[in-house]
Amino acid sequence: MKLLITGASGMLGRSLVNYAQLVGHEICSPTRNELDLSNRDATLLYLKKHQPEAIIHTAARVGGISANIQNPLAFLTENIQIDSNLLMAARNTKVSNLIYIGSSCMYPKNLSHPMKENEILTGELEPTNEAYALAKIVGSKIAQLTYEMDSLNWRTVVLSNLYGPHDHFEADRSHVLAAIIAKTFAAKTSQAKSIEMWGDGTARREFTFVEDVANFLIQSLSNLKVLPSIMNLGTGVDFSVRDYYTLVMSELDFKGELIADLSKPTGMRQKLMDISLARTYGWKPTTDIHAGIKKTINWYGESLNTGNR
Repeated sequence: MKLLITGASGMLGRSLVNYAQLVGHEICSPTRNELDLSNRDATLLYLKKHQPEAIIHTAARVGGISANIQNPLAFLTENIQIDSNLLMAARNTKVSNLIYIGSSCMYPKNLSHPMKENEILTGELEPTNEAYALAKIVGSKIAQLTYEMDSLNWRTVVLSNLYGPHDHFEADRSHVLAAIIAKTFAAKTSQAKSIEMWGDGTARREFTFVEDVANFLIQSLSNLKVLPSIMNLGTGVDFSVRDYYTLVMSELDFKGELIADLSKPTGMRQKLMDISLARTYGWKPTTDIHAGIKKTINWYGESLNTGNR
């Protein structure tokens, strides 16, 4: 199958390329210079030229709480533009198979139970990443309507937070687990006495190892027709932010103090997804949090030494 993977330089994109190559797909994985998704005409021309049979659309402007708070307009408008250009070009060229990558932030804030697919658009969004969430909802709705109107195998997969090799570890772009790894690594290296944690650490987050997700998505490409229009993909288990600090500090053997900065936002209290639907279609993540954190820390340490990130 000829497969276009957008955002192939990102964490999920790199893992998708690796697994797709293993199973023999012909891969288009353009850089931003080769395919500017913010340019509608250029995007359409690229798809007409390369004629992919399937697309996994991972490209997006992403960032942590800090980045979302600082520039919400960019997260809203740039992501809607990217998604609209790519999805409309794919519809124009009649791409049969497409996976749109959604995000757990699409769900209403502070649900006290694991989030089910039918709860999207049933309540207010978390303010700290509302703009990004709105953009992802728009993208998933485009995919859904195209599937319904054109009978194409277009599906939305709503992911929990991901982690693993090639994650963003920069302070202004990283999600909480990558940020914790980077901060703890730096503190260990500098022999610091403490690490600062945003908020009180009670917010709970679900993280899934990126390679598990990539493997499942590539395996699903030949079977999209039977999948539901939208489906959660996560571990079905969450931990508190403080738990993640404890896990990373233990793995790195950092003995310093963890200090809560209560002037900073704690964020949405819980973001745990119900993955029972995905399990009926063969989803079974195999990397537990301890093994995943160890792999990620090892990769991050090697990347610092080699400069290859």
